Amino acid sequence: MRKKITIIGSGNVGATAAHWAMTRELGDVVLMDVVEGIPQGKGLDLLQGGPVDGFSYSITGTNDYKDTANSDVIIITAGLARKPGMTRDDLLAKNVAIVKTCTEQAVVHSPNAVLIVVTNPIDAMVYTAFKVSGFPRNRVIGMAGVLDSARYRTFLAEAVGVSAKDVNAMVMGVHGDNMLPLVRLANVAGVPVADLLTPEAIAAIVKRTQHGGIEIVNHLKTGSAFYTPGLSAVEMAEAILKDTKRVLPCAAYLEGEFGISGCFIGVPVVLGANGVERIIEFSLTADEKAALAESEAVVRKQMAETRL
Repeated sequence: MRKKITIIGSGNVGATAAHWAMTRELGDVVLMDVVEGIPQGKGLDLLQGGPVDGFSYSITGTNDYKDTANSDVIIITAGLARKPGMTRDDLLAKNVAIVKTCTEQAVVHSPNAVLIVVTNPIDAMVYTAFKVSGFPRNRVIGMAGVLDSARYRTFLAEAVGVSAKDVNAMVMGVHGDNMLPLVRLANVAGVPVADLLTPEAIAAIVKRTQHGGIEIVNHLKTGSAFYTPGLSAVEMAEAILKDTKRVLPCAAYLEGEFGISGCFIGVPVVLGANGVERIIEFSLTADEKAALAESEAVVRKQMAETRL
């Protein structure tokens, strides 16, 4: 039976995610948006790429949630994007209302779907979707760590002068300035980055990773990143739809893992057909625990501000 992916929001991130999902042939795609004509036009444009790229699945643009019925995965990208001078937290109040409405409508038609939330600030928005949907914790996930880790790996690869494919590195914690790019575990084909770069170079890469989003916002002036955020969400969706058991850093709801309970935060998880099938827990150093605690404090403040 063909899989079905709904992407809510047909802006830059949503349309890009739809493109990646089509080229990876993950299933039939529904591009949903409240703005009439935009999802239909972008959907039709993508569909016409089939003869060129060779994909065989369909894509439908719609303004009606009924067309999203029986989706296996729902990716929520709807919301306002950052502009220069704005923090992710500046978006919180407006995007809570948007994500709340999207979630309420979507889960009525797809009660068995896995939700992947991309809207910023991600940790607060995935909490919003979790509270509104009533879904179990394994079926509500935030996209953040895949994107942040991709940026971290890119910067490390550039500094060492190697392919990013051979860089293994992970970012935990909040999707924001208090994120935790793990230096201790970062390596190039098994060789610790601490043996390849100076402490000063590594510290600069950590800082650049933490501010990776605003660096792009400042370049674009009128929006935020969308190519890699869209791809990161689709990488998560692919692991779920194909039941590949990928280990990816995602914003997951913790119930005691890493000493944290009742909070969404970026940690390594096993993604499969049931969504988050397992959280990979490991020992942290004192400094890493302190950094994760700072992330937790930021997330809890955001959660409180959702008023849910």
